[in-house]
Amino acid sequence: MQTDSPPSSLSAAPIVLVGMMGCGKTTVGKCLARQLNRTFVDSDDEIQKRTGVSITHIFDVEGEAGFRQREAQVIADLMQMRDIVLATGGGAVILEENRRAMRRGGTVVYLKGSAYDLWQRTRHDRSRPLLQTADPRARLQQLLTERDPFYTEVADLIVPTSRQGVQTLVADLLHKLAELPPPAPITQAN
Repeated sequence: MQTDSPPSSLSAAPIVLVGMMGCGKTTVGKCLARQLNRTFVDSDDEIQKRTGVSITHIFDVEGEAGFRQREAQVIADLMQMRDIVLATGGGAVILEENRRAMRRGGTVVYLKGSAYDLWQRTRHDRSRPLLQTADPRARLQQLLTERDPFYTEVADLIVPTSRQGVQTLVADLLHKLAELPPPAPITQAN
């Protein structure tokens, strides 16, 4: 019986996890990084390290537009790294420059959850600025409807997260990653 060893066909380019808040990017990302002997990086954590303040504080002071500018710079920087698994913020795909950087520099995995499952996972979390509304469940559905086309556009793989445990999901993801052709080398012409 074959063990779940890291696929040898993977390049050192980043594996980028995209998807809505609550889809499991951090949990899956950490487990995937361990399996592949890579470093796990969370773009929101990196923003907080660089600024010294919380994401909520940035939203309060600079608004979503200010936060997205910071996020774009961090993603551009992180996409230059090698041998990482990168969990992006749920809204990172909104900006075309982020989608372009992700597509050009790595393998992108969309962890796709249903609005109901996402709501179940985030309903008690007060650290998510976009859900601090009178109806967080409706807001999640609205965000998913707006963002799903971007997630789908940028994704090399789409992995449903609803009905499986993390270990099963990561094993399935490793198998699917092994089947992907290696990314094309990055050229400086563009």
